[in-house]
Amino acid sequence: MTEAQRNPKHVLLAAIFPAGGHVLQGRPQRGLMFLFFMIILGWASNHVMPETASFFGRHIGGLFVYGISVIDAYKWSRIKWETWKRAKSEDGP
Repeated sequence: MTEAQRNPKHVLLAAIFPAGGHVLQGRPQRGLMFLFFMIILGWASNHVMPETASFFGRHIGGLFVYGISVIDAYKWSRIKWETWKRAKSEDGP
């Protein structure tokens, strides 16, 4: 069974655990890249924002990359799903 024929994993883990969806899809390097930039930009925005800013305001850089990570994991999961579905339909009943 080829990569395209396997049923892709669900990406809910990406919303719960940062970079988890990428690891579940078999792209751990991409997940670690997102995790690295979440930490770096979260740290940078925490040091740039004033102390009166809320928690989300102080960590907006990391939260932004987290959101992009979830969208990216969903996109790749959707591509794998459609590829799997097409391969399954071409095989016939």
